[in-house]
Amino acid sequence: MAEKKELTLVQKEELETALERARKALAIIETYDQARVDRLCQAVAWAVANKKTFERLVQMGIEESGMGDPVSRMNKRMKIRGVLRDALRQKSVGIIEEIPEKGIVKYAKPVGIIASIIPSTNPELTPAGNAIYAIKARDVVIFAPHPRTKKTTFETVRLMREALEREGAPADILQCLTNVNITMSQALMARADLVLATGGQSMVRAAYSSGTPAYGVGAGNSTMIIDETANIKEAAYNTMLSKTSDYGSGCSADGNLIVEESIFDEFVAELVNVGGYLASEAEKAKLKAVMWDENGNRLPNTVAISPQKLAEAAGFSIPADRKFIIVMGDGIGKEHFFSKEKLTTLLAVYKYKGFDNALRMVKEILEVGGKGHSCGIYSFNQDHIHQLALTAPVSRIMVRQPQSKANAGAFNNGMPMTSSLGCGTWGGNIVSENIHLKHYLNTTWVSYPIPEDRPSDGELFGEFYDPELEK
Repeated sequence: MAEKKELTLVQKEELETALERARKALAIIETYDQARVDRLCQAVAWAVANKKTFERLVQMGIEESGMGDPVSRMNKRMKIRGVLRDALRQKSVGIIEEIPEKGIVKYAKPVGIIASIIPSTNPELTPAGNAIYAIKARDVVIFAPHPRTKKTTFETVRLMREALEREGAPADILQCLTNVNITMSQALMARADLVLATGGQSMVRAAYSSGTPAYGVGAGNSTMIIDETANIKEAAYNTMLSKTSDYGSGCSADGNLIVEESIFDEFVAELVNVGGYLASEAEKAKLKAVMWDENGNRLPNTVAISPQKLAEAAGFSIPADRKFIIVMGDGIGKEHFFSKEKLTTLLAVYKYKGFDNALRMVKEILEVGGKGHSCGIYSFNQDHIHQLALTAPVSRIMVRQPQSKANAGAFNNGMPMTSSLGCGTWGGNIVSENIHLKHYLNTTWVSYPIPEDRPSDGELFGEFYDPELEK
């Protein structure tokens, strides 16, 4: 983060007003019953997730940021439906769980005022998803948009506020700051009850150092193993879907493929068949020069752009029908830039011999970047899947699924729907799971007496138990 600066007078006034209004709205929403909050979730979700409105928001976000693909970004409105599905299927008011055999009854309570830090890559999706879970939990939210896409986020929040008002609920359940910068975001985080930080690593670190409980996300560098049992056509097609979604802007977009040598050539040919462009060594060198500086820092002007624009920036051209660019991996390590996170429509492909080497290569790539985030495998060999699950330092592994479509929940897997992916201590996060409803709640455990559950010392200590030492 940049050196901390003082808030301007205008910023101080805006923040104090927002907090006061949030507290008043909180006092009202925390009195709502389950049916009331469920209806509000539906209202705010539809206000932004209908096709006509979301298309307008997507266009706004792309025009503001200069990043992203309008066609594939439209699919993100389905994620809002998924978040709503998960929210509606859970209890969040009063008793939410009973465990009679343990004498435990759990009651849900709001966490209070949430500071939600919004990334430039999801200026419409993240506010909507966070709003649904927050309302479900009877929280209130103050959004801090990314300066690069603040108009889009503000408009998204405005539409949700209108939906609340139509339902007779306080619009101030959801607010969006206008005079936003790093200093303002820091001040908001320090004053909130909970921080949800979705964005770059500097912002996540700032969230954790704000003094407020925070959920952050880790950096991605998604890597897939394709072993000899894989359905090559399925794996290549899913790779294309994952790599091209919103021009590869997501942290879950496939960046590296580790392919078994016996199927390597056939698989690369199939990648080309589904829309890949195989770059020459000369073109690869040109791509490296426009994607990273000499120290390996990612250059922003080639993030989340079409493969045609990426090639153009590098000084060559590719056919209009190509959907992504393929380069041959030339090594793994911080000095090998193509083993880093790409954040655009480019994919690095590596060859392996022996599954132990595939596991080693995954771990080496994750040490370069993305540790804790995710990896995946195209395989029908259950032992290979098991071995990857045992050894990979990641919070989620997708089996035979496109990572960018699956990591954050999908209608054909059981991952909780979200736009925030916790990466565990590997990624500098407090949780190693998808951030969803339970993370928006405080929970009160009520304990009733039960019949004594006290094993004997012999049962507890086994062969180590020596009754003589207890005399």
